[in-house]
Formats: sequence, structure tokens, C-alpha cells
Amino acid sequence: MQRLDLIEKTVTGLGYELVDVERGERGVLRIFIDFSAADAVEKGQITVEDCAAVSHQLSHLLTVENVPYERLEISSPGLDRPVRKLEDFRRFAGYEMIVKLHVAMPGTNNRKSFQGILQAPLQEPAGDHLALEFEGKDGPAMLEFTLADVDKARLVPQVDFRSRKA
Repeated sequence: MQRLDLIEKTVTGLGYELVDVERGERGVLRIFIDFSAADAVEKGQITVEDCAAVSHQLSHLLTVENVPYERLEISSPGLDRPVRKLEDFRRFAGYEMIVKLHVAMPGTNNRKSFQGILQAPLQEPAGDHLALEFEGKDGPAMLEFTLADVDKARLVPQVDFRSRKA
């Protein structure tokens, strides 16, 4: 079993979803966790206590498995959460996101980066296809792509700075 699989199994076993793993400079190992779509509504956002619980468990696992690292950081994925798995694309349908493709799609004027509203994945016999509604040169346009076409995808943070006092 690969190390990434062990990390994911441990995080999932604790009741969280593994969003991403990054290796940083000077031996930093960053693990981003979140609640599953079903639990997010009930449990809210990731807290410091959640990160501490995962850190405690993973530090033991990484020591036993001889995974080299100098510092372990556990974090929520943040407002600009990466979207990687097909389940993530289903979960965040209707949200604004930035999608960067590996190569430009036909009819996009060699463009590889798009910002728009993610549409619900389309179920087709050939597999799952994704769509993003974005503002093109001639008005609203639709980009259709597959998960294999995606280099990076992130949610666009939605922040309301207005006072809660009305």
C-alpha cells in the first residue's frame, strides 16, 4: 500500500475527507482535510480540534511508516478549495470556480484557464462529462471537459464583508 493511500485511509477512518497532500520546502508535509459533503452541513467547518486529532494520528502513522518530514501541518482546504475528484465536482455544482486545463479545448482560442459556474456533471455512456458556464468574448459560453482534461481547479472564494448589523 502506498503512503498516500495510508494517509487517506487514516484520515477517512477518523471521519474526514483527504482533500490534498503537499510537500513544502524544508521538509514540510501539508495535509488538507474537510468533512464529506454529507457531514459538512451537520458539522460545519473544520476546527483546530479537528486538525489536532488528525495531526496526532498521522504523526504516529508517519513515524511507523518511516515517511520523511520535518514538520507536519494539517489544515482545512480554505475558501479557494481545490476540486480534484469527480465527487468534488458533483458536490460543488453551481459554485463559481477557476478551471485550468492541460491543453486548450477546440474552439477556445488556445485558452486553457476559465472562470465560471460549474454545471452538474453530465451522465453519458462514454463516462462523466463536466461543464462550466463562463463569460466568453461573445457573451455566455459553455466549456465541456472531462476530469482527465483538468490540470487544476479551485473554488472562487465568496466573501461578504457587509456588516451583520442591518
